[in-house]
Amino acid sequence: MNYKYVFIDLDDTLWDFHANAKSTLHEIYEEKKIGHHYENFDQYFNIYAKRNLELWELYGKGEITKDVLNFERFLYPLTQVGIDDPALAKQIGKEYLDLLPSRTALMPYAKELLDYLYPKYPLTIVSNGFIEVQYKKLHSCGLEHYFTHVVLSESAKALKPDKRIFEYALQLNNATAAETIMIGDSYEADIIGAQNAGIDQVFLDKNSDICTKKNPSTYRVKDLEELIKLL
Repeated sequence: MNYKYVFIDLDDTLWDFHANAKSTLHEIYEEKKIGHHYENFDQYFNIYAKRNLELWELYGKGEITKDVLNFERFLYPLTQVGIDDPALAKQIGKEYLDLLPSRTALMPYAKELLDYLYPKYPLTIVSNGFIEVQYKKLHSCGLEHYFTHVVLSESAKALKPDKRIFEYALQLNNATAAETIMIGDSYEADIIGAQNAGIDQVFLDKNSDICTKKNPSTYRVKDLEELIKLL
């Protein structure tokens, strides 16, 4: 593959968002002593995770603000078991954003992939995550030195799949779409977004989604080890 630049998503592509979020919320769940409202922590986390995904999709479409996302995703699991306590939701949200970036679980083969790519390509993170969180994540897990640029939606003034965030990343690298490839785990945000900007894509399809997509990705892999072999 004749690419000169590699763009990579962060959450659930390199940094294991699911594992890190779960361990963070479990700590807060115990500290806030809310366990008696739920059958177990997994019930709480599953309610949170489903609503969090829905809210991120709305945020990605520009239909809700960052503040609404941050508040609603922690209030919702409480209201589902009859706890109407906005102050508690705000406390959980603040602690979550304070603790989450210190977590260091990575996706399998993330470090090996970066070690392989780093000498060969300028690497750029392209993420919808929040500025105050994403840089801390990279620092905590020792990944920041791999990247020439970190492009976040708040800086680019556009959220994936909007092509403007990718065009912003191209400008920073003085790169063209034709010589760039995007790696990500979200079909809507990463694959459709890169397609919107004319950039080839690698879809990290961890769930082995075999349904035919209307706009299939340029490449599809099931894990990062397979991606190392592809590149």
